[in-house]
Amino acid sequence: MTKNSEVPSRMNSTQAWVTYLSKVELPVLANTLRRIDELADSRNSTVNELANVILNDAQLTSQVLRLSNTVFYNQTRTQVSTVSRAITLIGFDAVKSMAISSLIVDTLLQRNDRPHLLRCLARAIHAAVQARCLMPKRNETALEEVFIGALLMNIGELAFWSCETEQATELEQRLRLEEPPTEAQKAVLHTTFTEITRGLVEAWSLGPFIRDVVSPGQANSMASSLVRHSVEMARLSEQGWSGPEMDAVLEQLGKDIGESPAVIRDQLKVNASEATRVAVSLGIPQVTAMMPGAERNSGDMAAKAPAMDAELQLEILRELSQCLAEKPDINEVCQLVIEGIHRAIGMQRVALLMSDRTGQTLIPRKLGGRGTEEWRNHFVIRKDGTGPLGSLLPHSSCAIYRPGTTGDGVDFDRWLGRVPALIGPLKANGRLVGLFYADNAAGAYVPSEQQLRAFGHFIQNAQLCLTLIATH
Repeated sequence: MTKNSEVPSRMNSTQAWVTYLSKVELPVLANTLRRIDELADSRNSTVNELANVILNDAQLTSQVLRLSNTVFYNQTRTQVSTVSRAITLIGFDAVKSMAISSLIVDTLLQRNDRPHLLRCLARAIHAAVQARCLMPKRNETALEEVFIGALLMNIGELAFWSCETEQATELEQRLRLEEPPTEAQKAVLHTTFTEITRGLVEAWSLGPFIRDVVSPGQANSMASSLVRHSVEMARLSEQGWSGPEMDAVLEQLGKDIGESPAVIRDQLKVNASEATRVAVSLGIPQVTAMMPGAERNSGDMAAKAPAMDAELQLEILRELSQCLAEKPDINEVCQLVIEGIHRAIGMQRVALLMSDRTGQTLIPRKLGGRGTEEWRNHFVIRKDGTGPLGSLLPHSSCAIYRPGTTGDGVDFDRWLGRVPALIGPLKANGRLVGLFYADNAAGAYVPSEQQLRAFGHFIQNAQLCLTLIATH
């Protein structure tokens, strides 16, 4: 994004950061959150007003509909296919909550996918799900209030890591050297994430409940106390479910909701697996590897790939068979294949590259997933295997690409060529005319054999379509 020439190159106070994040980096997010929040405050807001805010944004609409069909929000399992139906069936507050969480995730991740941002998002989603599940069932408004309260309790930190600034790179380096976080923040930012969060809550008018959650001093309500303790618990749980600090937080959570720490500990483990499902529904399965209970092999890089959606896979494969049985349309088939790889197999970013006019290089034709905008103009693979991404050329069949120790990379994308990926060829008369590529960006786990097999099934359909067209 082009920075305003009047913006200082370094921010050196809370107010400077609040202004910079609100006016330069995230004005659209700030305004949309404010609009959604105002709707809930005026109790006579109509279903239509909320539906219109959501419908203004196609990505937000599809996210809200996807969440509306998850068990977390929709226990009746009645299929929902329109936003107004979702509001009627699931409730105004729940849909507002889905819209806010989708907006936060989408806006921040479109801008950046630093590991720090992903870790903060993982923590925020985990805390939000825990707070909502632990909240004694009062009413829908209270449930959604604690969910959003926990999600936004560290909005300053989330907003900060979503921006490419010199200070973010500096802070990253200090944290890598294990400098205490608060001291490192004061040294580099001249303030702390807590202070920036308080400033943003005011500037973005996020409402009295969130103001209470982030204020210093005693919480003014049980719900606000529950949110604070859920956020602290989510941070500690990354080191496991036991230990003196965790015991102290369980004690506090017990007081909040009138349960014994032992009962709460058991409940937290169940809720944690619910949190991983919510992360997948929000379209960020790569953060599930950072949540407690995620199975790890040796080291962080060996985190397991998220589970695939077998039902959706079958549904898309059925649609593909239907397309091929009627009049095969390569565009339609490839779009379905991209969607299958992205949504059913759970790969974050997907591209179909096809031969350009010269026949010497492969360039993007179709893209899926966040963070692929830059690919449209820059992602090029030479068919002779030279150039920085030459190693991505598939051999005769679909395969898992494993980067070498140096991992060839490119300037326009920090993961391409450097992380494991799925690659599969498309051929015409034995010649390579295209390839499908899919990776998990920052969630650098190696795709599973099961994912590779499913990837192969989808690509077979695209290959069949090309063959059918060639023989007609």
